[in-house]
Amino acid sequence: MKFKFNDKGVTLIELLVGLVITGMVVAGFYRMFIAQSKAYAVQDQVAEVQQNVRNGMEILLRDLIMAGCDDENNLITVDNPLPAVADNAITASYEYFNQTTLSTELHTVAYNLVGTNLERQLSVNGIANPSEVILENVDQLVFRYGIDTDNDGYVNSWVNAAGVGTSMIIAVRVQLAARPAQVNPDLSKVSPRRLDSIIAMRNQIIRSQKLQ
Repeated sequence: MKFKFNDKGVTLIELLVGLVITGMVVAGFYRMFIAQSKAYAVQDQVAEVQQNVRNGMEILLRDLIMAGCDDENNLITVDNPLPAVADNAITASYEYFNQTTLSTELHTVAYNLVGTNLERQLSVNGIANPSEVILENVDQLVFRYGIDTDNDGYVNSWVNAAGVGTSMIIAVRVQLAARPAQVNPDLSKVSPRRLDSIIAMRNQIIRSQKLQ
């Protein structure tokens, strides 16, 4: 019994069709790979800026919660814990006991928005240290102040810096937002990462109660 085999092989048209189909499959996988790579890069940048905003907020709140702190040695009197307030800047003062020199220091910390950078400058006993950038690509920095107008220790209203006047500030609301650096066109679609925090000026309240 004889078997007849097709010895014609693959035609040119069949070869071209096969190459086209293979090319389409490869292109699809490539586009999927590129899309996944871009998504990963965007998510990585978003996670990084989210962490940076959180760190910047924690540093700022740490200084604000210390505002007006009077060290038990009572070597320096903090007469004005918040000597300068603005809608996008704030300065806080407090006493700090240096464990190395075993002495009390007056720390004055100024936060300012310089361009798109949030800068922190520490002055120790009136001597200013170089400013440090604690957050880049800041999209928003807003301070609102809770004032006590009837000396009952509670916030009566929230105002901007111009509305503070001579009222006692007993709380500060901080709104901070930043976005990833625009190194990738896809990152322009990412909305800023935002944090909104309220901190009680506990040392101011204690001081006001002592003065009554």
